[in-house]
Amino acid sequence: MSVATKNPETKLTITWPLLPEDFQLPDDPVEDESQPLLAAALRQPLTGFPELMQDALIVSNFALCAGISFPGSSSDEQRIICKAPDWMYVKPVNPKNVSQVRRSYTPHTEGTIPQIVMEFLSETYGEEYSVEFTSRVGKWYFYEQVIKVPRYVIFRAKTAHLEVYALESEHYNLQKPDENGRYWIPGLNLFLGIWEGTHEGRTGCWLRWWNPEGELLLWSEERVEQERQRGDRERLRAERLAEKLRQAGIELDDEE
Repeated sequence: MSVATKNPETKLTITWPLLPEDFQLPDDPVEDESQPLLAAALRQPLTGFPELMQDALIVSNFALCAGISFPGSSSDEQRIICKAPDWMYVKPVNPKNVSQVRRSYTPHTEGTIPQIVMEFLSETYGEEYSVEFTSRVGKWYFYEQVIKVPRYVIFRAKTAHLEVYALESEHYNLQKPDENGRYWIPGLNLFLGIWEGTHEGRTGCWLRWWNPEGELLLWSEERVEQERQRGDRERLRAERLAEKLRQAGIELDDEE
C-alpha cells in the first residue's frame, strides 16, 4: 500500500523540549500478540555487536517526542506530540544517570534523530499512513515532517508485506528491494528483509538483518545450534582421522 494523499505544505515550528515528569504519556494497548515478538527478534541479534549497541537506544512502543506549533492557526500554543513506534533504533543518545529511568526520547535534546522507525500493521490500518496534522498529528506526518526519520518501515507480518520508505527531498519515497529482496539501512549498515520460519513459538514471517556480505545475523538459539553443529563436525573429523590411523597400524594414546 502506498500513500495517495500528498503531504500538506505548511509552516511548522518545531522545538525539542524534554517531557515534564508529570506528562501523561499515551498508553495505547499492543494491537497484536505478534508485535512484541517481532520487535524483540529485531533487537536480539544486534546484542552480539558492541558497535551497534554502544550509546544506542533500541526500543519498542516507546515515546518519541517533539514540540510543534502552526503559525497562522487559531492558536500558536505549542503542542507536545508523542508517538510510539513499534520499533526504533537511535544512535548515539546521551547517557542517563544510573538513577534516571528513560521514559521518552526527544531528538536533538537527548541525542540524534532515529536512524529508523518501524510500524507493524495488525488487522486494521491505524495512523501509520496518516498525514493529518490539525486536530491530531498522524504518524506518517510526524516521522516525515517533524522528526525527519531517514527510514520508515511498515510491515504486515500476516501477509509478509514489507514497505521501506526513504526520506528524499523532504518526503518519503518507496524503496525497491535488491535482487535478494532486501533493503539497505544506513546508520545500521545492515540489510533488512523477510525470513520465514519458527522462533519463540511463533511460525510465520519475520523481519531480520543481514550484514553487508549477505550473512544472516543469527538469534541466540541459532548461534547455539551453529556451535553444536561445529562441535559435531569436529568430533566426526577426529573420529575419522583416528580410524585411518588405526588402519595404518598407529595406535593413539588415549591420555589427554
